Amino acid sequence: MVPAALRALVRNVPTVAPVPRRSVLSVTGSQATEFLNGILSSTVPQHSKLPFFSSFLHAQGRVMYDVFVYSHTDPVKGDKGYLIEYDSQPSEATPLIPLIKRYILRSKVKVRDVTEEYDIWSAWGSEKERSWETERNWSWARSGAVEPVWDPEGEWPWGTEDDVIRDRRAVGMGKRMVVRKGDRPQEASGYDVASSDAYLLHRILHGVPEGATDVVPMQAFPMDSNLDVMGGLDFRKGCYVGQELTVRTYHTGVIRKRILPIVIHSPEENPLESDTLPQNIPSFKSDVDIRASIIRAPEDDRPTPRPRGTGKLLSSTQGVGLALLRLEHVEGAKSGDLRLEFEAGEEKKKWAVSPWWPDWWPRQPEEQI
Repeated sequence: MVPAALRALVRNVPTVAPVPRRSVLSVTGSQATEFLNGILSSTVPQHSKLPFFSSFLHAQGRVMYDVFVYSHTDPVKGDKGYLIEYDSQPSEATPLIPLIKRYILRSKVKVRDVTEEYDIWSAWGSEKERSWETERNWSWARSGAVEPVWDPEGEWPWGTEDDVIRDRRAVGMGKRMVVRKGDRPQEASGYDVASSDAYLLHRILHGVPEGATDVVPMQAFPMDSNLDVMGGLDFRKGCYVGQELTVRTYHTGVIRKRILPIVIHSPEENPLESDTLPQNIPSFKSDVDIRASIIRAPEDDRPTPRPRGTGKLLSSTQGVGLALLRLEHVEGAKSGDLRLEFEAGEEKKKWAVSPWWPDWWPRQPEEQI
């Protein structure tokens, strides 16, 4: 459940919407499964081609691409392979095709860009998308890393259909579909067909970062970007690119940042304590610094140091957004000791942000704290 002030933004009807700015690669060949297992951050099922969520990491452990991997059958030859969906916006990361081809060597694998053949759509809100949701179980590390524990005897969590993936990054996200360019998914005949902005709002309200705006290539660390919680990391698989730092952080490090949903409002408002959504909130660019300041009584004039570090504003729309925040700042804002603000526009107007924890977010058992 989102905060009361934001409930008017939630679409409570079955909805289907296009997902913008996504590219698609085809990966085929007799060794495609083993090949992908060596370069992706999650385990690729070995016995059959199944869909899953994952990421490509840099050797130093930073995220290059967060990706969906679909199982796919060639409509002409009938061969099974994979489609990789990703955000190809220009960034500091090596373009994905050259990156993958760097590792092929003598592997029997073929990679080609099929972006001009397919679109990506998301569907959510119907009983069909809710029927396979199960109660989440979680495994906690002392570092603060968290990973979902799927039932080994149960159904594959990401589904088993070709060109479809159950979006298990967060409860309520629905499913994603690869659709022929220019076509609409079958669900369009019975669901509300919404815009890509509706999908952006949907994932923000569920606290789900996605793509280069939120998971900034060559800058973001996987756990800071919630890839562990969203099921995109495997800390127990064999060697893969970026594994060393990721696993070391899992066992001996400390997670100090997370991406959380936020409400953007004027400094005088407190929307999380009201039933009213802030009005007339403009659009904001991403990658804006969010600074914490100590809240003091008017008569308190003691000099105090500014809390260390800053956060970053990521995707935003309609007065809500995602932000990469220091956990100590989140706790300070929750207790009323800190105010989180950023400046925007030529006039450097100040805006406040109030983060909240999505209701699906794992809560650590007291005996493990």
